[in-house]
Amino acid sequence: MSPTPGRVTAVDTYDIRFPTSRELDGSDAMNPDPDYSAAYVVLRTDAEDGLEGHGFTFTIGRGNEVQVAAIDSIAHHVVGRSVDELCGDPGTLNRDLIGDSQLRWLGPEKGVMHMAIGAVVNAVWDLAAKRARTPLWKLLADAEPEWLVSQVDFRYIADALTPEEALTLLRGGRVGAGAREDRLREHGFPGYTTSPGWLGYSDEKLTRLARQAVADGFTQIKLKVGADLDDDVRRCRTARAAIGPGIRMAIDANQRWNVDEAVRWTRALAEFDPYWVEEPTSPDDVLAHATIRDAVAPVKVATGEHVQNRIVFKQLLQAGAIDILQIDAARVGGVNENLAILLLAARFGVPVCPHAGGVGLCELVQHLSMFDYVALSGTTENRVIEYVDHLHEHFIDPVVVREGHYLAPAAPGFSATMRPESIAEFTYPDGSFWAADLAHQPHEKGAAA
Repeated sequence: MSPTPGRVTAVDTYDIRFPTSRELDGSDAMNPDPDYSAAYVVLRTDAEDGLEGHGFTFTIGRGNEVQVAAIDSIAHHVVGRSVDELCGDPGTLNRDLIGDSQLRWLGPEKGVMHMAIGAVVNAVWDLAAKRARTPLWKLLADAEPEWLVSQVDFRYIADALTPEEALTLLRGGRVGAGAREDRLREHGFPGYTTSPGWLGYSDEKLTRLARQAVADGFTQIKLKVGADLDDDVRRCRTARAAIGPGIRMAIDANQRWNVDEAVRWTRALAEFDPYWVEEPTSPDDVLAHATIRDAVAPVKVATGEHVQNRIVFKQLLQAGAIDILQIDAARVGGVNENLAILLLAARFGVPVCPHAGGVGLCELVQHLSMFDYVALSGTTENRVIEYVDHLHEHFIDPVVVREGHYLAPAAPGFSATMRPESIAEFTYPDGSFWAADLAHQPHEKGAAA
């Protein structure tokens, strides 16, 4: 008697929060008190291999329960599906989730619902890579170009990238892929660090961490700016003195400015030779980015961590509005949509420097950049992955950074699996940490974490 085909039996969700605001880790001009959080999902199956798919989307505290509820609202699309079919064609699930008309009304393809779709789709890819006994970057790099094209939703972007053009790009990316994979395994993928640059840090801490970053082999750091110009001038001067002239320094305004402010502020900081200015204004304002880019050159303009979908990325590229495209592994609709965005970037010749940090974003996005290097763009020139040195210890397969480079993950999957003890400790509000914390704040149980 043949074994019963495995099916998804449950989509379990967890509201996981870390109290990072208490040390001002992650603080910036728009988010002064973030508690880094993950709306976390586990796909459980009855397949004989016992494997699970893990995924999440990143938030910063209050509101994570809304994100979890959004994931719960789409679970019925997943439960009961064949594991073989799901892992063999994640694109079908992606289209089904995006196409739920009643939930689509809440977007479409943006915001909380789209992030929920990304969490579930990423969990499917994690399961697929585990079943293939390979890390996700390798699964993607080895995939047939025709199959990868089938995973991309070309609706609304075909005026900038056709399936035929995508296929040509992917076929071209296979040339020399083996040698690039060898180099990746030997040297890793270049990173840069934001760890010194949080807005709430003292000048002493900024100096110490900036010098440590250079000693650790990083060739680029990033500073948060945008709250107070005089303060930013002092901090940029401090950082530049700490790292010297040969290290790149990016600045990040986290959407703080109007167009005129962005131009004036960036020009005021130009003496410190910023490599790029990140999120200078609203991530939805394509034309504003184009205006700012024209006005602040040669300082580059970067954005992407809050860009809602492939359609807005398409417009940023068509308008010549950005020099650096920043994907986020958990903001858009998962791996499938990030494949579309990587292909768009390759089509327009714009380098991709992913947003990371947060909870597990470094763990996820490294796979996408490594696939892009090995099997699509074929280069690491002017490409770096953001790195922030916190919360990695909560993952089974955390990132490894050596001499300023991400080492290629070797474990099967998407590096998304959290340690069970971390889930038990930091699930809100009943995990051991939060239960104890809230017990000392009896009148604030309904308040912010």
